[in-house]
Amino acid sequence: MILDDYLHMNFPDLKMCPPLFYNWEYGIRFELGNPPMFKLDKTSYMQQVYDRAISIYRYLHKDNDEIFIVTNAHFADKPNPIRRKPKVYRRYINNKNVLQGLHHKLSPYVFADVYEIDDFETHRFILKCHGRNIKYGSLIRAICNNDVAIKPSIYHDVFFVNISAGTIFHVYDDRGCDVVASTKEALNNIYRDYNEWILNYDRSRIDQQFVSLDDF
Repeated sequence: MILDDYLHMNFPDLKMCPPLFYNWEYGIRFELGNPPMFKLDKTSYMQQVYDRAISIYRYLHKDNDEIFIVTNAHFADKPNPIRRKPKVYRRYINNKNVLQGLHHKLSPYVFADVYEIDDFETHRFILKCHGRNIKYGSLIRAICNNDVAIKPSIYHDVFFVNISAGTIFHVYDDRGCDVVASTKEALNNIYRDYNEWILNYDRSRIDQQFVSLDDF
């Protein structure tokens, strides 16, 4: 199965770019880092960010799950972008044979309608693998580091599309992450078990999706 076919069947019309939570019917937005804490204790702030992001990832992804790792990369200032495979794949996949299946797709700039820019392009890299092939702890830390001047960091948007579970996971920055699913039922358990981490700004909208859940 290729990514476009999977999305067409399970997430029709979903645009694979931030913010996933606002672009799809069934989703949860979680708070990873509390911004005021950053100025007081950067180390503790980042440890909370890592712990929460990795915990949510582990909850959603199992070793045997089939997963698409999708990376939207933009190389406006770099030559030969196709040859510059993002380090998402070079550093954080533990089976180099799996990398033979890495695909590249050139698309119109995914934020063209937001920034009114039509001369950029989005380079989308897609790798289908299993959960056990991903060095997810190190990868997620690098994603979270992007906006806080910590190395290593990854500045591309990385999406984990879990074919087996019917979910998509995206850390948009150190402040939070989005989880969307093809059905509301696929989110019932994480809504219950990680309810305290739901971003309060969007809590009322999120709670409305699950008002029929019993014993909550």
